[in-house]
Amino acid sequence: MNDRNAPPLLAVVMPCYNEEAILPHTLGVTTSFLRKGIEDGVIDETSYVLCIDDGSHDRTWEIIRQSSTATPHIRGIKLSRNCGHQNALLAGLKEAFDAQAVVSIDADLQDDIKVIRTMLSAWREGNDVVCGARNNRASDTAFKRGTAGLFYRLMHTMGVDIIPNHADFRLLDRRALDALLRYSERNLFLRGMVPLIGFPSTTVHYARQSRMAGESKYPLRRMIALAIEGITSFSVTPLRFIAFTGVIISVFSAIAILYTICDRLNGHVVRGWASITIAIFFMGGVQMLSLGVIGEYIGKIYLETKRRPRFHIEETTNAQ
Repeated sequence: MNDRNAPPLLAVVMPCYNEEAILPHTLGVTTSFLRKGIEDGVIDETSYVLCIDDGSHDRTWEIIRQSSTATPHIRGIKLSRNCGHQNALLAGLKEAFDAQAVVSIDADLQDDIKVIRTMLSAWREGNDVVCGARNNRASDTAFKRGTAGLFYRLMHTMGVDIIPNHADFRLLDRRALDALLRYSERNLFLRGMVPLIGFPSTTVHYARQSRMAGESKYPLRRMIALAIEGITSFSVTPLRFIAFTGVIISVFSAIAILYTICDRLNGHVVRGWASITIAIFFMGGVQMLSLGVIGEYIGKIYLETKRRPRFHIEETTNAQ
């Protein structure tokens, strides 16, 4: 186990995708934070920020490369194509093999970088995992607050163990990171995987800041996709719900059959096709929905069995 009384070698892992507008500011703030931490004896002098270019189409990689040439506190990884935020983050976590403590943070710095000192204090107290969670959503629109609340309620309802208002801003001790990297699934939902580690953990709360430049990389469409990814990766509740729905429909169908037989024996003939048409469309909709959910799980099995690489590294800077 690491000596937590000594300044740790800290790696700040930062996935980047089309962050040309904000990245110069972000790297300036981050390197200043690292230098201040080194001066105060909080972190080791070899600490660094590791930027992962996730197949950007703008000048993101050029900025990372130029910045890493100017200072040894900046390292860069360029993925061969866009692999998605979670894969890019995992690539950075894997490459931070020399760090005693690793913090993941988004390039927009809406997560307060100064909170990392609070995380390090919690780490020194014996916590292997320190998660950063927002203390409020006052800066969000009413729609985003509502959808975010629905997202976390849905996750918990489906049995997914995640921390409310926590994304991917967290500190991992070397032991916790090594344990996380042993998980081999291709369908990544890191905020759901980290709690599975089970090592001592805690949560620190902070006020999330407004984005200074650029656009959010998680619009509603991606949030919905993330929710589907999390549910189908960590819960079989949808499959059980299909089975439960099938039982309920079967019960009502049996009742309807008995009613129809009794009605027929009494000489009452129901004229018209409305009830039959409604029943056909209803059952057709239920069957298609059920096949869609089952197909989502089968698709995940299909992708897992291929065992394809999650990413390929095209280029690195300041590699150790």
